[in-house]
Amino acid sequence: MTEMEQLLERVAERARNTRPWGWPSLPEPVEKDAIARAEKALGFSLPPLLAELYRVGDGGFGPGYGLLPLLDSPPSGEPAAVPQYLANRQSGRKDPEWAWPEGVLPISHWGCGMYACVDCRTPRGMVLLYEPNADDADHAWYVDTPDLAEWLRTWLDGTGWYEESNDGADLAPWPDFPIRTAVARAA
Repeated sequence: MTEMEQLLERVAERARNTRPWGWPSLPEPVEKDAIARAEKALGFSLPPLLAELYRVGDGGFGPGYGLLPLLDSPPSGEPAAVPQYLANRQSGRKDPEWAWPEGVLPISHWGCGMYACVDCRTPRGMVLLYEPNADDADHAWYVDTPDLAEWLRTWLDGTGWYEESNDGADLAPWPDFPIRTAVARAA
């Protein structure tokens, strides 16, 4: 069994046995064609591990309020990842100072407008924290973990920055934000 398969097995086990806020049960996995439809709507591919997470269930597990559903909003009222990304990109075109970086997919809601996001332009899916309660967009993006696998392991092991035992843990600013939004901000 590969390392990714082992990680997905651990995630699936925990997903079957815990419920984040607002989810009555683990949603059914998405069909393979849903991944293709999502990627077509987004205009980019999902990192392989992220695509596989949606084969565990269409949201409802993971840190925070859990993984967002991929295409459709569930009864919990959480937004779906693809429509949320598209809305964020559209909003960023209206307000270039708060441009949403291309290829950065929101995957989990923390509350208060904060999201965990995967940078789908990175091979391993760097996970970013979007914290819009900052004074300006340059101070709203942080590196949570260098890859999605590590982000999942911190959740499984209870070692994420959001755990009470890690209160006060500082995340590094995402240095690529100004570069990745420069065209939108210059327009």
